[in-house]
Amino acid sequence: MKEINFTLRPMQPFRLDLTVWTLRRRLNNTMDRWEGGIYRRTLVIGAMPIQVAVTQQNTRLVVTVTGADLPSKAKSDVTAALDRLLGLRVDLRKFYRLASQETKLHQLARRFLGMKPPRFPSVFEALVNAIACQQLSLTVGITLLNRLTERYGLGSPNEGRAFPRPDDLDKVEVQALRAFGYSRSKGQTVIDAARAMREGKLDLDGFRTMDDAETVNRLMELRGVGRWTAEYTLLRGLGRIHQFPGDDVGAQKNLHRWLRLKRPPDYDHVHRVLRKWRPYAGLIYFHLLLDGLDRRGWLT
Repeated sequence: MKEINFTLRPMQPFRLDLTVWTLRRRLNNTMDRWEGGIYRRTLVIGAMPIQVAVTQQNTRLVVTVTGADLPSKAKSDVTAALDRLLGLRVDLRKFYRLASQETKLHQLARRFLGMKPPRFPSVFEALVNAIACQQLSLTVGITLLNRLTERYGLGSPNEGRAFPRPDDLDKVEVQALRAFGYSRSKGQTVIDAARAMREGKLDLDGFRTMDDAETVNRLMELRGVGRWTAEYTLLRGLGRIHQFPGDDVGAQKNLHRWLRLKRPPDYDHVHRVLRKWRPYAGLIYFHLLLDGLDRRGWLT
């Protein structure tokens, strides 16, 4: 087993624990592991699974990468992946300045100071996450994602598996996913997306240059992808921190509690109440997610 070690300096303020929990979301997540102050994830670099461990020491992150064979670009590729996963270079100074002028937002931002908006390593992973969690509790959705990763991801049970790539899923039959708890519709949507990417008919990375409306419309051309799935992919896959998935029932309840609204808001009401914070609506989504996790006693 080979190993390399290096350090990264994220833009401050930064807290690894809060950022990882925003990515992790639930205790049962086996892909994004948080163990004794160490963030662990298996990534595929150069077609090989490698294990990444990250700890925080003051303003530095200490990164350890291990694998049976580490490509020459392992350090640069892992750094790029961590930039996305942990939002290392996201500058939130304007957000904190805005929050300082609003008592309610200031209180929320101060509680979770240092959380950076995370993104999945690929837009494909974000899309499959959204598909799996459609109309289910987050715990159940992540259970489905765990099963998909354990069966089709590269790696080993002991060291962790990487989230499956389109190449790993394009030849899977829908009945196999049905056995893991996916509905026929969800299973087929995942497979269709993987096949379309594999065949060059779908370029999710190309969506980075499109505006929100065009991206949502293109995503919704995929069978089984609706507005919530598309907006969730914008936020967690493309890093568009102004995007608040307005159809998210859990997020609606979080907003209802935080702003003490008369009732949980519907899609249009969500966007009306967030209008004045529009550039950072997605950040508020993440902060309210952390608030919910804190209420469960999971943030220590």
